[in-house]
This record gives sequence, structure tokens and C-alpha cells, in this order.
Amino acid sequence: MTLEEQVRANRIRTGTLMLSFGLLFVGIGVAIQAVYGGAWLVIIAGIAFIYALVSWFANGKMIGSWTGARPVTKEEYPDLVRAIENASIGAGLEQPPQVRVVDDSCPNAFAAGGSPKSSYIAATTGLLGMMNKRELEAVVAHEVGHVRNRDVRLMSLVAVLVGVVALVADIALRLAFFGGGRRRGGGNPILMIVGIVMLIVAPIAAFGIQMSLSRRREYLADESSAEITGDPEGLAMALWKLKEDTSELRHVNRATAHLYIETPLNNARGARGALSGMFDTHPSLDARIESLEKMGGFQLSDLIGQQPKLG
Repeated sequence: MTLEEQVRANRIRTGTLMLSFGLLFVGIGVAIQAVYGGAWLVIIAGIAFIYALVSWFANGKMIGSWTGARPVTKEEYPDLVRAIENASIGAGLEQPPQVRVVDDSCPNAFAAGGSPKSSYIAATTGLLGMMNKRELEAVVAHEVGHVRNRDVRLMSLVAVLVGVVALVADIALRLAFFGGGRRRGGGNPILMIVGIVMLIVAPIAAFGIQMSLSRRREYLADESSAEITGDPEGLAMALWKLKEDTSELRHVNRATAHLYIETPLNNARGARGALSGMFDTHPSLDARIESLEKMGGFQLSDLIGQQPKLG
């Protein structure tokens, strides 16, 4: 399957997943109606709509604030800016994304924003210190791939929708715990119980949709990086370095975790790491490296001997 065919297939999957969100919202509405009645459904829906609008239009600024990503100039970080410019040309973007840096020793990078013209790519100082020129270009091309594939806008929308589901469910459950539904008559007790269960399950289902969408797009962005640079080996070596590093980002949360090239929430090892990895927004680095090996016809074990051992 070619890259263009995969992009098309991902758009179809995106439509299916967005339909899933629509059905999830219908289910939440039915649950609120069953527990509280129509008046509270209108009130909670209004709060959710306002929250969604604010989150969507201020998404880029909010993410920049949450992550500590600050704009930088070419004079400050010439290698990073040059890598983003070159990758943008290779990807066929009309203009390169803005460049930002996060002052954090943990190596990572992400893309955020709305349209390609308003998007930005951020790298941590830890990533810039760890990667050589070849690896930095591969990581940057991965993030540019997210911008070109319109992943940034979509994942921003998904983050907003997940936030709306969590907000609505939290408001409705708090009202239930404080007796709001009972004071208003509630209706059929069985329907009320089913409604409360739905409100508990809804945020988990929303995160599952987000996770499914994000994992597929990481593979696609890896392939985009290989296409843009012509160097899948460079990205494989960069992912290996990220795998070897065990440091943690200082400022990260579930709302922004899916944006990064490597999941920033789980650095546990062994059984604990495997269990928590089930809920990661990213496929494992081992699986992504294996995919790049098949794509480029190489073995990472033949390359890592050229790399310094990370401590």
C-alpha cells in the first residue's frame, strides 16, 4: 500500500471514529435525559458547547502554555529551524510551521496548532542535545508529516472532544452523587442506573477512540518521515535513542500526550510498564522500529553499534 493510499485509508478511519464520537454524545445525552430530564440536558449541553468553542479556538495557545513551548529564532537554534524548513520543502508545504523549544532535559518533540499555516513544531532541549543532525532531521520530518497529513488539526479536535466528554460526564456524575437526579424525580430507577453507568464509561470510551486514532497516525507519520528524508534508518536510530532514555517530561498531561513523538506518560519497565502501555496513545517504539526496518530493508542491530551507549 502506497503512502497516498494509507492517507486515504486513514481519512476513512477518521470518519468512522468521528461517527463513533457522535454516537457517544448521543449516548451521553440519553443518559442525562434518563437521570435528570430535559432541562438539565439543555444546561449541560450549553456548558459543553461553550467549553468546546473556547478549547478549539484557543487550542494552540493552550497547548503552548501547558507544555512550556516558547517561540525561538533561527539565530538561537539554527539547526532546528533549518531542519524544519528543509522538511517542509520536502513535504510540499506552502510555508514551514513555526518553531518552538521546550526547556526540558527529557528528549521529545510534538506538533500542534490548527491548519498547516498556523501550526508549530516544538522540540525539547533534551532532544536537541541528544540527536545528531541526521536523527534530528528524521524526527522533525515525522512532525512535519503530522502537519502535512492534517493530523494536527484532527488530533486537536479529538482532544477537544475528549475534554468535552470528560467535562459533561464529570458534571453529570457530581450532580448524581449530590442527589440532583433523585431530587428531581429521576424516573425509571433501572434507566437511571443504566444512565449513571453510561456516564462512568463514556470518558473511558472517548479515550479509547483517541488512542486508536493516535496509534494509527504515528505509523503514518513515521512513513512520512522516511518519504520526506529518504532515510528510515535515521528515524529508527532516533527512536532507539528515545527508547533508551528513561527521563520524564516535567509538564505533560493526558490532554497533550498524544501529540508527542514518544508517549511522555509511561516510562515504567517490566510488567508494570507492559500493563500501563495498554493505555498508551502511541504504539511501542519497538513496533515502530520494526516497521521502519521492514520499510528500509535494514536491521537496527547493525546500526546501533555506531551509536554511543546511553547511560
